[in-house]
Amino acid sequence: MTEYSERKIPQPASGCPFGYGEPLTHEARDVAALPALTRDEEGLYHIHRFDLAREVLKQDAVVQAGFMSESAGSRGTSLTNLPVLFAEGDHHHDMRRQTAKYFTPASVAGYQPMIASLADRLIARLARDGEANLDDLSLVLAVEVAAQVVGLTSSVLPGLEKRVMSFVEHGLDSQPGAAQNMSKGRQTLLQTNVASFFLLDVKPAIVARRHKRRDDLISHLLDRDYSDTEIVTECLTYATAGMVTTREFISAAAWHLLQHPDLRADYVHGTEKERHAILHEILRLEPVVRTLYRRATQELTLDGQTVPAGSVMALHITGANTDPEVVGAPANALCPMRPLPRGVQAPVLAFGDGHHRCPGAFLGIRESDVFLRRLLIWNDVEIVTPPTVSTNETVKGYEIRGFRVRLGQQRKDIARV
Repeated sequence: MTEYSERKIPQPASGCPFGYGEPLTHEARDVAALPALTRDEEGLYHIHRFDLAREVLKQDAVVQAGFMSESAGSRGTSLTNLPVLFAEGDHHHDMRRQTAKYFTPASVAGYQPMIASLADRLIARLARDGEANLDDLSLVLAVEVAAQVVGLTSSVLPGLEKRVMSFVEHGLDSQPGAAQNMSKGRQTLLQTNVASFFLLDVKPAIVARRHKRRDDLISHLLDRDYSDTEIVTECLTYATAGMVTTREFISAAAWHLLQHPDLRADYVHGTEKERHAILHEILRLEPVVRTLYRRATQELTLDGQTVPAGSVMALHITGANTDPEVVGAPANALCPMRPLPRGVQAPVLAFGDGHHRCPGAFLGIRESDVFLRRLLIWNDVEIVTPPTVSTNETVKGYEIRGFRVRLGQQRKDIARV
């Protein structure tokens, strides 16, 4: 028995006022009825429960698998410095310590004026046009904010967000061992996209920062003598792991908030702590990355079973986040500030855990909050067309598209501002 199952199952706050807010991007499952650990016919181990998933994420005897980590490792001879997402050991720990300064609450507070100004421009665009796809607005926000942190601010042509999305929309299945449909045409397209991103966005940023360093990631990488190839690889991982996930979460959160007026009112009029609690609870229900993969570097014993060295484990985050032994019941309901065991954070495992936990967690929530509050404070914002939801096999998460919203009569007032 785990330390969680030995305790009394935590119960949501009295009344659980938003119990109607079930997941929108996936079908809710009864996690309590699932085995903690199973092995499929292909030898992939599946983990659905919180305690076991977190145990694996905190293990020293596992490494990243999936999400292009295998291909990055295979190019290790040409990359002296692997991207931080895939690196392990001392190099990874050192890189995380060195780059943590870009994601601290103090640093994120420094980005606040930039984020607010950008959000205002996007809302003004919506006011001018009357209607827009929310997923398009959230893409611009997520890409431009992350670009400031990374240093991709010297592009020679507009369209950075489209170039970033090309890696995800035309990417490969990131599950280790998955069959890939890498036709010659698709391989050429991928190479063309990488070349465009490097020549139009990354190389100009490198040139500018060789001339004068700035307080961003690319400047830091230059100080550590990273090559151009290593820098573009690092930028690719930040683009797909950071920009894309924030885009999807903003759309998912807006979808919940626009469908439930009471929840929206509590969000808009709440303190920052209360607003962040609502966003964290939505993220718990709607983790953008649904599956994380880890490979065992030595034999492990999990839930009384032996997992051989070299085995790949699929950690199902949607299941871990709705494990009733940890989050209480109803596990699939939206209950901000639900009581959780000590050491379990509000998003549960939506940002991962262990030494590869998402470094941009605070930044992602902050920029989402700045944009959503500015959008939802207008009473006549409404959904014109509900979005479609599909699965992206590169990030193993959801894609929300065609989410069209309207800003009605009040747009005339905001447009004059």
